[in-house]
Amino acid sequence: MVHTTVHLVRHGEVHNPEGILYGRLPGYQLSELGQQMAARLGTYFSDGSHDVAALVASPLTRAQQTMAPIASALGLEISTDDRVIEAANYFEGMTFGVGDGSLRHPRHWPHLINPLRPSWGEPYRDQVARMHAAVADARNLAAGREAVIVSHQLPIWIARLAFEGRRLWHDPRKRECSLASVTSIHFDGDEYTGITFHEPVADLLPGASGVAGA
Repeated sequence: MVHTTVHLVRHGEVHNPEGILYGRLPGYQLSELGQQMAARLGTYFSDGSHDVAALVASPLTRAQQTMAPIASALGLEISTDDRVIEAANYFEGMTFGVGDGSLRHPRHWPHLINPLRPSWGEPYRDQVARMHAAVADARNLAAGREAVIVSHQLPIWIARLAFEGRRLWHDPRKRECSLASVTSIHFDGDEYTGITFHEPVADLLPGASGVAGA
């Protein structure tokens, strides 16, 4: 059996001073810090310890910008795949919170009644289906080597939960999927064998010493 790894990479920090839940909205780009994170990822995947054969990115600008330094460092073309896009969300374009956010308006409350599906957005099982299909295609494309997919926090986390056989509904505050993190899915042939997690930009994350908040 050949060993193949598919790396699910979350994009870098986005410029979003208004604190909007931007979801799939166009025009949201990496902040200056996000660009530093992307550059670090380019170094991470080209340091000689990886053997990357395929690059796949969400169509959203922040994902394409995050992948660009990786593609440049490796001399590979980027394939865009709609299946790894951000999850659809009813609250897209709104601020999300109890104080001055959308949660204080009763008209939005019916969208919060079922966290297991979830009722406010794309069903978790639909996210699993599209993400796992994209991972399978990337695995086949890079058979015996490595593939990199730049996607978004929720689809990456849901894909991981499903691979690990864990329940899909969860506390969003407990996701292990920080900005520019790398969730690596390992296969022997077509068989899933495990996941490892790395934070190449840990020192650049909001809250790290000398780094401003997101």
